[in-house]
Amino acid sequence: MQNNLRPESMERITTKELANAFIEEQIAEVRAQVGDKKVLLALSGGVDSSVVAALLIKAIGKQLVCVHVNHGLMRKDESENVIKLFKDGMDANLIYVDATDRFLDLLKDVSDPETKRKIIGKEFIKVFADEARKLEGISFLAQGTIYPDILESIKQAEGKKAVKSHHNVGGLPEDLQFELVEPLKLLFKDEVRVVGEALGLPHAMVYRQPFPGPGLGVRCLGAITRDRLNALREADAILREEFANCGLAEKVWQYFVVIPDIKSVGVKDDSRYEGWPAIIRAVNTLDAMTASIEEIPYAVLHKITSRITNEVEGINRVLYDLTPKPSGTIEWE
Repeated sequence: MQNNLRPESMERITTKELANAFIEEQIAEVRAQVGDKKVLLALSGGVDSSVVAALLIKAIGKQLVCVHVNHGLMRKDESENVIKLFKDGMDANLIYVDATDRFLDLLKDVSDPETKRKIIGKEFIKVFADEARKLEGISFLAQGTIYPDILESIKQAEGKKAVKSHHNVGGLPEDLQFELVEPLKLLFKDEVRVVGEALGLPHAMVYRQPFPGPGLGVRCLGAITRDRLNALREADAILREEFANCGLAEKVWQYFVVIPDIKSVGVKDDSRYEGWPAIIRAVNTLDAMTASIEEIPYAVLHKITSRITNEVEGINRVLYDLTPKPSGTIEWE
């Protein structure tokens, strides 16, 4: 583990010139490590996996096999954008797996948050492993491991309490023996973003907000239903669009909608209308250990409220969560 420590002499990557030098260095290292063999990558569309994908495509082209799993809990147009960027735009060797029914069937009537997380994580590994077994000649597994993940693993090895281990695809079956390729493992998140832009990835992707592994599954509170999940996806898309329009998208660290499994009485088309509340949460943080609330202008809130209640089927109220962390957490589940 100590061999993965970042050298004190390593210069912080803050400019495109430094990023380009890092990219060329990693391309040479990856080519030397991989040779003519194939590399497998779980491409979620998040910042880290996207930057790894772009770097490896530049280094080894079609030797990289990307697998994008749609578990049905993605944000609106998420999978379509991954396919458009990487398969259509970069000519990536991309396998798309629509596992929506597989995941949602397993999650039916499951309301406990931790149980939902475990089901989603375990099933993702199964789906990814199933796809890996179909492929021939795969010798390496690429991962979007970054330096904070390494530090967390070192803490764990030293007997300290750690948040997570540093492997993004953990718990793969023993019959899948891959050597790891982790070109970003010595970079901090801000450096990964600089490298991503130097690789030509869209600014919106490189600076996208954090998104939980279980996706919308932990924002569709309680037992997930398809109609409430669809309402959540549409409301979340409206929130993100309006934040981008008013300049809040890069000012706020994380912003999203949650929809609890409760209904209240409302009015629509002059008739009684029972619907769910959409709850907006927008927070800023430096370390995710504490978080403050971003003050959203009332004019923006009014526009978001009007759009969600008029455009999204099933929602009749919009609420704004003003709770910092602590006493709240960033996510609701």
